[in-house]
Parts: sequence; structure tokens; C-alpha cells
Amino acid sequence: MKSTLNLPNRITLGRLILAILFFVLLSQYSQQSPNRWILDLAVAVFVVAAGSDYIDGYIARKRGLVTPLGRVLDPLVDKILVCGAFIFFVGPNFVDASGRNTTTVEAWMVVVIVGRELLVSGLRGFSESQGKAYGSSIHGKLKMWMQSIAAPIILFIVAHEHAVGGAANAERIKFALVWLTVVVTALSALQYLARSWHLLEESATK
Repeated sequence: MKSTLNLPNRITLGRLILAILFFVLLSQYSQQSPNRWILDLAVAVFVVAAGSDYIDGYIARKRGLVTPLGRVLDPLVDKILVCGAFIFFVGPNFVDASGRNTTTVEAWMVVVIVGRELLVSGLRGFSESQGKAYGSSIHGKLKMWMQSIAAPIILFIVAHEHAVGGAANAERIKFALVWLTVVVTALSALQYLARSWHLLEESATK
């Protein structure tokens, strides 16, 4: 138990708690009567949570503390944090009085983001069931970085349009961030599928 609940895994569990706090904050926000301090606090919580992903991974590799639990728990908590954020982005909390979603995120985009995570989790489970290691790739890391950058910036802009030069600039920046996130996520899914294709072909011929 001591080796399983080591420092990196405790940091990961702490990130899960921060993710829950992040969701609670978003659930208390309403675009129709906005409390901007809630989004400011949510941004801070998200940044700390996302940043801890690098810290626990670094400590685990540096000190040789990689565990089977950590290999499963770390990416799972990342998925909960990011997918949860984008699910909230299409919810009623971010719809203004005119019916416009202020995050510019659309439902199909969330399907792409969540679907990618389900696909990769399935491929990882299948690969490891065949005795093949399935670590993260640079494409997966780039996807996570992009999502972790886009989510807090979108929230900050929703709360502070004036900080980026007004509504028009805010819309352009959010649009670019959201689309870049979706494209990078989709390309990452294709890369993981290509990476696993030979295993799927081998399984089909057995």
C-alpha cells in the first residue's frame, strides 16, 4: 500500500480533488448573471491541476516511482479534468440572455474530444491485453497541452472580454483556440489508431 500510494500518485489524487472543485465552481457560474470571480478562481484551480500533471510524472520518472496504479490513474484524471471542462462549456451555464454560447464550443466538438479519449482508452486496453506496452506519444502530449492551454484561456476571455480588446477580438481568439484544439485532438486520435492498426489486423487473422 505504501509503494502504491507514493508521492506521484498522491499528487494525482490531489489533481482529482482539484478537478471536482473546478466542476463545482463552473456549476455555480451563470452567464446571465455572471460572477466573474468564480471563473477567475476556476481558471486558477484548472491551471494548478493541469500543472500538477507534469510534476507527478517528473517525480515518478526521476525517483523510479512509476506504479501500475499511476499508469492507469494519471491519464484517467487528465481525461476527467479536460472532458469535464469541455462538457461544461456547452452547458446552460455559459449561455447568455440572447441564447448564445459564450465559449463558442459546440456539442459535436465535445463528442470529438470525449470520443477520442474513449477510443484511445479502448486501444490501450486492447494493446495491453495482447502484452504490448501502450505509453503516451508526443501526439497525445501535444493534444493534452493544447486542451490544457485552451480551456483556461477560454474561461478567462469569457470573464474578461475587455482584456483582449473587446468582444470581436474575444470571439476570434476563442474560435481559433477551440478549432485548434479540435483539430489537434482529432489528429491525435488518427495517429493512435494508425499506431494500433497492426495489432488490430493481427487480432482479426487469429
